Formats: sequence, C-alpha cells, structure tokens
Amino acid sequence: MSNLDETKEQTINEEGREETFAELLDESNTKPKKYSQGQKIKAKVVRVTDEWIFVDLGGKSEGIIAVSEFEASNVPAVEEEIEAQFLYLQEDEIILTTKVGGAKASRKQLEDAFHAQIPVEGQVMGEIKGGLEIKIAGVRAFCPSSHMEMRRGGNLSKYNNKKLLFHILEYKEGGRNIIVSRRKLLKEEQEKKIADLKEKLQIGKEVTGKVRSIQNFGVFVDLGGIDGLIPVSEMSWGRVEDPSEVVKMGEKVCAKINSIDWGKQRISLSLKDTTEDPWNTVAQRYEEETWIEGTVVRLTDFGAFVTLEEGVDGLIHISNLSAEHHVKHPKEVIEVGQKVEVRILKIDKENKRISLSMEPEHINPFKTGELDINEGELLQGEVDSVKPFGVFVKLPNSLVGLIPNEEMGTPKGTKHKNMFPSGSKIEVVVLSIDKENEKIRLSRKAADTKKEQDNVQNFQFASQEKEEMQLGSLGVVLKAKLEEKLGKKYKLS
Repeated sequence: MSNLDETKEQTINEEGREETFAELLDESNTKPKKYSQGQKIKAKVVRVTDEWIFVDLGGKSEGIIAVSEFEASNVPAVEEEIEAQFLYLQEDEIILTTKVGGAKASRKQLEDAFHAQIPVEGQVMGEIKGGLEIKIAGVRAFCPSSHMEMRRGGNLSKYNNKKLLFHILEYKEGGRNIIVSRRKLLKEEQEKKIADLKEKLQIGKEVTGKVRSIQNFGVFVDLGGIDGLIPVSEMSWGRVEDPSEVVKMGEKVCAKINSIDWGKQRISLSLKDTTEDPWNTVAQRYEEETWIEGTVVRLTDFGAFVTLEEGVDGLIHISNLSAEHHVKHPKEVIEVGQKVEVRILKIDKENKRISLSMEPEHINPFKTGELDINEGELLQGEVDSVKPFGVFVKLPNSLVGLIPNEEMGTPKGTKHKNMFPSGSKIEVVVLSIDKENEKIRLSRKAADTKKEQDNVQNFQFASQEKEEMQLGSLGVVLKAKLEEKLGKKYKLS
C-alpha cells in the first residue's frame, strides 16, 4: 500500500466512516476521470491532513494537493472551493497543483510545468543585466525586465528576495537554460479582476482608488485591476493648472464614475462631482449691485476673469475696467494674481455667468430720463471702439452711441480703425434716441452737413448785419418798403 493509500485509509478510519465491502469494491473499480496536463479544475475541499488536501472531483473521484504549496495561515478549509491544475496521474491518484516550486520540486516537474503552462514558484535573487535572476527549486532561471510587470519602467529592486509565481517561457538544455515570465499570470489576474469590476462598477457610482500617475492632463487612479482617469477639468469646480496641487502620488481618493468603455478599458472619473456645485447656491451668497473681493486669474482682449470663490468666476468686461480713461487691454490696469474690489452687475445662474465692474456705480440716465441730449443736436464725442458695422462713440453723461457705417460720410471700404483710432475726437449729430432699448443712433455725415449749413447761415447773417450798419436806420426802412412793393430783393446804390 502506498503512503497516499495509508493516509487516505487512516483519515477514513479517524472520521469513523463505515463502508460495505461492495462499496469498497465499487470504489476500487472506479477509474479516475481523464484530464489533460495543465487543465484547470475547480473543486471543493473535502478533508485536510498534515501533508495533503483532498478535493471532490465528482462521483468517487478525488484529487490531492500538497499542503506545502500553501502558507500555514492560508491553507484552505473544508467546503472551501479552490482552483488547481492537473499535474499528473500517480498510481491512480490524481495529483493537482496550484503551483510548482519549492525545494521538493524536480526538474521533471519543472519540464512538465513548462509543457502544461502550470505556474511555478520562484524566489527573486536580484537584478542582473536585462532583468532578474530567479531561483526555482534550486535551479537558476532568468526573467526579462519587460516580463516582470504589465507596465514597463518600474523599479524592479522592490522584488528582491520575494517569492512570486512565474510561467516558464523556455526550458532548454535539461533545465540549465530557463526563461520565465510574470506577464501572463498578471494578465490573467487582471482579467479576473476586470470581470469582477464589470459586475460592480456602474456610471454614477462613487469608487475609491489609489493615485497611480499624475499627468498634465489628469490623474490615473488604480481601481483594483483597471485604471480610471480623472481629467484635469473634473478635478475641481475651480480652475486647476497643476493636478499635483490637488492630489498626491499614492493618495486614496473617492471619485464618481462618469463613463465606462469596457472595449477600450477606459473609465472616466470625476473628483468634483463628489461635492456640490457651488453654482447651485450662488444666488444665496451674492447679490447684484454689491461689492466683493476677488482674484484676477486670466486676462483676455475683451476683459478679465476674476475668481470670487473656488468654482465661481466672474468677468469684468473691458468697458467696465476704468471710468477714468479708455482701456485698450486689461493688462493696462490689472494683472493676474491681483486682488480687486468688484461690483456685481448681473448674475446668470443658468449659464453660470457673473458680470462684474470695477467702475463705481452710476445712475442710468435712460432710466431717469435725464439724458441731456436731443435728437438733431450736434455733439462732440470720443471714439470708444470701431466695429465692422460702425463706430461706437462716448458722449456726455456717460452715454455711448453708434455711428453706422453708412452714416460715417466716408467712401465705401474705408478702414475706419485707421482713420478713427480709439480716443480721437469726433463730431456727430444725434439721429435718434431709443429709450426703451437704451440705444442712440448717431451720424458723422449729418454733422458735416449741419456744420456747412451753420456756416452759410452765419455768413448770411453777418452780411446782412454789415449792410444794415452801412445804410443806417432810415435806409433800412426805405429798403424794406421798396422790397415789399416790388416783391423782390432791392439793393440801394
């Protein structure tokens, strides 16, 4: 009787099992199932001895696994399901393994493991050129650095003296030349984890992971088998220039899943969605026509963006930067990082916009009706800006009017921007005032015409006055009577 048979018989007697002669005969005549070398088998543990673990293979068949393959604290218990691989058949005993290795493993077992692609246990001895030296059952093996991890470029010294599982890629010269790899095992492990994650992960769910990599465009988070990406735009409700200012390497973070693409193995996460959008309550903290301090964060040709709090920015339009002089670019009056006092002009919660001003509050003459200008009046103004459709002009009382291109009195195609630079003086006639829409329509062409008419009238008045002075009062009366009688202009000689 073999040692295995003795152990099996002893275990049966110790458990007090009683079987009839017919049952024993039937059991002895039962032939074990046929398995191919390396075939994976899932089975439940039925009993455990000091040396062997017995698993149920169905019917009367049992497989055995050496206890030495497991750490003392990790030996599977009865009724626990484990996964193993068929190694070989020995005297009708089905020998299974979860790995091949240890001091007891023979070169024959290593060769069998190579052909059956059964994992082998090896100890990392240290780094050598191009990879790591591995000892498997006292035999020297080599693992290329590209086969130690799923991703290249890691620090391999962290594996020194550790016991790990490998696949044998090459077995040559009777075991004197062995090349091993971890990549296949890691990939299989990752596929299992991904299959498990597919059951757990859903869009909108919050997950916790460890920061694995920080890039300019975002942060990669290890979710336990697959990475999720937090784009820089999803890191905060505020503006983020450097992701490393928000999270640190190795830090555990909680994020919400925005999208999942299992085909490309891409998961998009959001850190900011785990907190409330500050715009939801912005109306509770800010009121129009009140002053508040903010920080200038960005300058553009049309104005300056100011952060009022994290996630809430407002815009100072270039026309609201200074009441004292015309501003061509915001950098003339403010700079990025500067603290400024701003007045809230308008809050648009729906579009997440706040209009700001650095100018002091002034009374709107359109609303009060105190415009102090009339239609047909000739005024002198200052060019504010030139647009493709016309020229905006600053008028007295902080009013602004528009001269359409057709009212400029210039040849078609004239480049008004060169001819009328911002700040230059210009005479205009008020064509119309639209109080309801707060618009004033002006004309430079009409101003030139009005000036000519005024000059003619002034000349005629001056000539008449001179003639009257020459004739005297009696002559003027006589001249008027003659003109009345003759019905035409009469000139006294």
